Amino acid sequence: MTQTSPPSGPTGRHAAPVRPDGPVRQVAPVQPDGPVRPDLPPGGPCCSTAAPWRALAIVLAGAFMAVLDTFIVLVAAPAIQADLHSSAADVQLILAGYQLSYALALITGARLGDRFGRKRLFMTGMALFTLSSVGCALAPGSGSLIAARLAQGLGAAAMFPQVFAVIQVLIPAARRPRAFGVLGAVIGMATMSGQLVGGLLIAADLFGTSWRPVFWVNVPVGLLTLLLAGRFVPESRTPEARRLDLPGAVVLTVALALLVVPLVEGRAYGWPLWAWLGLAASVPAFAAFGLVERRVDARGGAPLVRLRLLRERPFAVGMTLVILTYAGINSLFLVLSLTLQDGLGMDALGAGLVYTPFAVAFFAASLVAGRLARSGRRVLLLGALTGALGFVGTLARTLNAGATLTAWELVPTLLLVGAGNGLLVTPLLNAVLGTIRPGEVGMASGVLSTGQQIGGAVGVALVGILYYGALGGAAHHDTGAYGHALAAALVLNVVLAAAISALLPFLPDDAARRA
Repeated sequence: MTQTSPPSGPTGRHAAPVRPDGPVRQVAPVQPDGPVRPDLPPGGPCCSTAAPWRALAIVLAGAFMAVLDTFIVLVAAPAIQADLHSSAADVQLILAGYQLSYALALITGARLGDRFGRKRLFMTGMALFTLSSVGCALAPGSGSLIAARLAQGLGAAAMFPQVFAVIQVLIPAARRPRAFGVLGAVIGMATMSGQLVGGLLIAADLFGTSWRPVFWVNVPVGLLTLLLAGRFVPESRTPEARRLDLPGAVVLTVALALLVVPLVEGRAYGWPLWAWLGLAASVPAFAAFGLVERRVDARGGAPLVRLRLLRERPFAVGMTLVILTYAGINSLFLVLSLTLQDGLGMDALGAGLVYTPFAVAFFAASLVAGRLARSGRRVLLLGALTGALGFVGTLARTLNAGATLTAWELVPTLLLVGAGNGLLVTPLLNAVLGTIRPGEVGMASGVLSTGQQIGGAVGVALVGILYYGALGGAAHHDTGAYGHALAAALVLNVVLAAAISALLPFLPDDAARRA
């Protein structure tokens, strides 16, 4: 501290194979003991039992862990710095290294799942994630911890996109809104519980190991998930998937690095010249990626990203909404955590408890959103407006309280923010993937996951400018100064919520309703 509708073309038992330039056949999942069969589309006989929900529950454990480890380390950072005698730059890399490698490898991880099998990539990612968690827990110094965190991010990037693909492949179209509702609830709970779980583990100081249990906790969960995935998650892949577009992967990685590294690291280093040069250089780098992908597509190859996907209105508008939404969510978590702990003097556990009502509201609204999916854009707009009302209320309460601000005064309006995001995020993720051809679900899942990470990084970068600019050189526990900085930062959240509400009418209602 990190949520469909039927694919276009015929679906069901009698869907006929088509040419690769149309709706692409999709491998149907099978029982773990059987062969992978490329002749059945999703929604076939194997998808009509309760087994898909068991498989989904298993892969959702991986999603929970991937998101949790983005935020749980925030709580452990002071203890890590004191124990390892880390510099401020080391701590920043310990926190951001995971996010960087995670964001850079998501699309590649998704495409590898298309080709080699989603179950295989999920299990490979989980194994790497678990092993690198052991490396984090045993790290003797800052350098080894940073290296283990980078590997941990690569493991998360291999397994997380497979969750979106598994939903598309295993879950019948009519039940996907419910599945995405559960995914959204899991992402929300992982996001909110990072500080609470981290605070509990740090406070417990198990066996005198201080911060290390925040990584050890991943190991039993990871091993159990691997065992269950091997037994109960069926394999699937895209039959038409060809070898990985290596030139595209290299150019995209460079382009994303030029964009994401300055956004994540720039504020911590005072926005040096290299950060601005990197952001500027990302523009021609993305243009070069577009040229590479067009050439691969023109030669009849399998590009990492088919650019026509980004030209399709439902996906393009939906991706923009996802980026704006995650910019708002991640930026709120940053400034609220800083305000509660540095400004109001709460410990990590107490700050985590403040998030609990927010998490409950998000969880409940995510589940309700799946049942309201038939309402189309209306449920999305309801979520956006509810969240906007919550942000405005939090801003007003912060300004009104001034130096007398207390954490629990913010809870009622934060409940509105949580409920609004729960109603918005889950059906939005469903709508973005709702019109994707089955053969492109892995690609779209990787792009969507990358959009979430980029949105979060942009939001954190922008809110950092506002928050620290307003905070100035205020001392810790200066409630008035931190309240003023929180209010300045919340202006960004209000603007983002307004932009989301204004953009939602451009999302085709049929895509949202089918979701």
